Amino acid sequence: MPNSSILAKLRGFGERVAVVHCPEPGSPISVTYAQLADRVAEFSAGLGPVRRLVALTAGNDIDSLVAYLGALEAGCVVLLTGELSSELAATYDPDVIIDHGRIVANRPASAHRLHPELALLLSTSGSTGSPKLVRLSARNLIANAQSIAEYLDIGPDDRAATTLPLFYCYGLSVVHSHLLRGASLLLTERSVLEPAFWDEFRAHRATSFAAVPYTVDLLDRIGFAQMSLPDLRYVTQAGGKLEPARVRTYAQLGATAGWRFFVMYGQTEATARMAYLPPESAAEHPDCIGIPVPGGHFTLTPVDGGEELVYHGPNVMLGYACGPADLALDRTIDALRTGDLARRTPDGLFQIVGRRSRFAKLFGLRIDLGRVESELATAGFVAACTDDGTRLIAAIRSRTASTAKVHPVQSARLIAEVSGLPTAAINVTVVDELPRLATGKIDYPAVRGLAESLSRTDDDVSAIYADALCLPLESISPAHSFADLGGNSLSYVTVAARLERVLGTLPTDWPQRPIADLRRSPRARFGRALDASTALRAIGIVLILGSHIRLFEVWGAAHVLLAVAGYNFARFAVSSAPRARRLQLTGRSVAMIAVPTALWVSITMIWQPGYYGWQNALLLNKILGPSNDTAGHLWFLEVLVYCTLACALLIRIPWFDRWERRAPFWFALGLLGLTLVLRWQSLELYPEREIVFSPLACWFFVLGWAAAKATTVWQRLIVSAVLLACVPGYFGVTDREHLVVVGIAILIWLPALRVPAVVAVVAVAVADSSLFAYLLHWQVYPMFGDQRLLALAACLAAGAAATEMVDRFRRRIPWSSLQSQYLGGRLVRQLRDQQVTRNRLAGKVIE
Repeated sequence: MPNSSILAKLRGFGERVAVVHCPEPGSPISVTYAQLADRVAEFSAGLGPVRRLVALTAGNDIDSLVAYLGALEAGCVVLLTGELSSELAATYDPDVIIDHGRIVANRPASAHRLHPELALLLSTSGSTGSPKLVRLSARNLIANAQSIAEYLDIGPDDRAATTLPLFYCYGLSVVHSHLLRGASLLLTERSVLEPAFWDEFRAHRATSFAAVPYTVDLLDRIGFAQMSLPDLRYVTQAGGKLEPARVRTYAQLGATAGWRFFVMYGQTEATARMAYLPPESAAEHPDCIGIPVPGGHFTLTPVDGGEELVYHGPNVMLGYACGPADLALDRTIDALRTGDLARRTPDGLFQIVGRRSRFAKLFGLRIDLGRVESELATAGFVAACTDDGTRLIAAIRSRTASTAKVHPVQSARLIAEVSGLPTAAINVTVVDELPRLATGKIDYPAVRGLAESLSRTDDDVSAIYADALCLPLESISPAHSFADLGGNSLSYVTVAARLERVLGTLPTDWPQRPIADLRRSPRARFGRALDASTALRAIGIVLILGSHIRLFEVWGAAHVLLAVAGYNFARFAVSSAPRARRLQLTGRSVAMIAVPTALWVSITMIWQPGYYGWQNALLLNKILGPSNDTAGHLWFLEVLVYCTLACALLIRIPWFDRWERRAPFWFALGLLGLTLVLRWQSLELYPEREIVFSPLACWFFVLGWAAAKATTVWQRLIVSAVLLACVPGYFGVTDREHLVVVGIAILIWLPALRVPAVVAVVAVAVADSSLFAYLLHWQVYPMFGDQRLLALAACLAAGAAATEMVDRFRRRIPWSSLQSQYLGGRLVRQLRDQQVTRNRLAGKVIE
C-alpha cells in the first residue's frame, strides 16, 4: 500500500468495505475504500507539501490508520510508535507529532535531511533500550505486503481482525497486505479473551487473525478448539518460537475445522516476514520455519558454532538509524544476517538450531541478554541473565559496587526499563556470589536453577492470589503484586488472612509488593496484625446493622466506611499502572458491587413489590429518586459507586494523571479542597436532611484518599486538621461526629492494629462479607421481630453465606478470569501499557 499512489490504489477498490471498527459493542462503523481515500486525501492535504519527519502514536482505530496512510501519501517519513517516549522525542526531534490521528505539534519546515527512499521508522526487534530504529523504504513495505498476500492468498473477501497493534511490524504487515489486495480489516483493541471480540469476529465475518505464542496460550485457556467460527480461513503465528507439539496440534485443529495454520518467521529488519511454514508441512516438520517468502531467499554462512541464516530480498531494510543524522543515509546493507544458526532439511525446509549471540525471545520481544547485563553493570549491579522460555531470569550479587544492598523489586524494575519486558516476565534472585563454572565463566543453567529452587514460596502466594482473584495460576508471575492482579478491598481481607498463615507477619505495604519480594518471616509473639481498614469495615458493618435493627443506636459508621472506600481506592486503583489499567481495575471493583446489588434488588422487586424501584436496580435512586425510606436504603452503595467511578474517570484524563503521579498527596489534597465546597454549599441539590446521605458526601471518600497518600507525619497532620475542621457541625449530632472523627483518625494514623488471633479471624470474616451483609440485612432482620441480637447474627451469617456462594460461583465459571486483561488480555496491549508507564517505548518492537 504505502507508496506515492496510495490514493489511486484505495480509490481503485471503490465502494468495497475497507475497514470495520467497533469502538462500542453493537455500534460498528464501516468505511469503504472510497471513503477511506477521501479521509486520507484530506489528512494528507492538511500536512501540506513539505516532506517532514512525522512521529505518529497509533492505536487500532480508524483515525490512526488514516493519519498513517495520510502521512505516507504526503511523502513524509513516519516514525510509528505506540507512545512517544521523551527519549525518542529528544533523540529524533520530529517535525510533526500526531497522537491517534490528532496533530499536536507541527513545524512548518523540516529540521532533518531525509533520504528520498526513506518512508517508515520502526523500533528494532533486537533493541533493548536505545532509540535504535529500522529504516524502511516504500519498496520494502510493498514487497513484503505483496509476498505475504501471495502465500496467504489474500483476496477481496478476506477480513483480518487486528489482534496486534498497528505500531508493531507484525500487526502493520496485516494492514498492508490486506489493503493491498482490496480486502478489509476488523479494527479492534479487544483481547482474544473477551467474548465481545469473538462476537464481533463472527458478526462481521472475519476470516483471519494473527497470534504470538502467548496468544496461543490464551486461546487454549478460552477453549478456542471448541469455538464455531464458520468464516475463519487461516490463523498466522509469529513473534517467537511456538513449541513443535503445539504447532502440530493447531495445524491438525485447523485441518479438522477447515482453516489453515501458518507459522511464520521474521524480523522488523526484514519488514516483518522472511519465511513461512506451509500448513501441509506442519504435521511432519513442526520444528521448522519453512521456506522463504516469495521474492526472498536464504543462504547459510559458516560462523563459529554452525551456519548463520542470512536473508536476501527486496524487503530487507535500508539499515539502522541511531540518531537523526542517519535519516539521510542511503542503503547500508543488502542482506540481513539474522543472528540465528540454522540448517536446511532434506525436504528443503529451514530449521533454526540456535543463536549466535545471547538473545531471548519473550512475550514477542527479542531481548539481548548481554546488553541487559551490561546495562545492569553500568548501574552498579553484578548480574547474570538467562531465560526459561517464559521469563527473564536474573541472578544479582547481593552487594553492588557501592556496597548498597540490592533490592529485588528495584532490580526488576531496572531490568524492565532496560529490556522493555513487563515486570511479570522478570524473575530476580539475589545471591552472595554468581554461580560459575570451573573455567570462571558464568554457569547459566545454575542461574536458571536458582529461580526454580526459590520458587516455592512464590508458588504458595501465587496460588492464594489465583484462588482469591479467580485467575489462572499460570498467568501469575513472581513480579506481580496483589494490586497488579486487580486485587481490591473486597478481596483484600481474605488474601491478607491467608498470606499470614503462609508467610507470617506481613509488611503493611504487601499489596503493592511483588510476590518475589514477599518472604516468610517470624510470626509476632502476640496476636496478629489487622489492617486498619479491615478492622473499620468489620466494626462499621456491625454498627450499621445493629443500629438499623435497633439493637443499639450508634450512627456515623457509614461515613467512616465511605472514607475507608476512598482509602482503599487510593491503595488499589491509584497505582503506578497505566491510565487504562487504573480504570479497568476500578471498573472491576465497581462491577463487584453493582452487579450483586442489581441482582438482589431485582429479586426483591419480585418478592416484595414496591419495596425497591427500577432506579435502585440501576443504582440511580440518589439521582432520579424517589425519595422514600426503602428506596433510600442503598444510598451508601450508590454514593460509593458514584465516587469511585468519578475519581477513576478524573485520573483517566492525561493532565490529572500526570499531576497525580508527580505529587500524589498534593493531588489528593487539592481534590479534597475542591469537594469540600460541597461540605459548605449544597447548591440546593438535596433537602437539608438528605445531604449527608447523598453524593454531596463525596468529600469523605476523597478524605480517605488523602489519608492513604499521606506518608509523612506532617502530611497526616494536614489531613487530620481537615478532618477536625470539617466534620464537627456537619451532622448536627455530636456523638455521630465523634464516631466519624475517631474512625477516620484511626485510618490516618494507624495502618495496622495488633489484636488477638481470634479477634483477627472474626474481623476478617465479618469485613469480607460486609457488602452482602449490608445488602441483605434489610430483608433479613424483619423476620426476627424483637429478637434483635439474633437478627444481627442472622444478617452477618446471611452475608457470610452469600459471600461464600459468590466466591464459589466465580471460581467455577471462567468469565472471572476473562475480566483480567492485564494478565489475559492481548499480549501486545499489555506490553504497550507497561512501556507507556515507563516512557520507554523506543527501541522495543514485538516481532
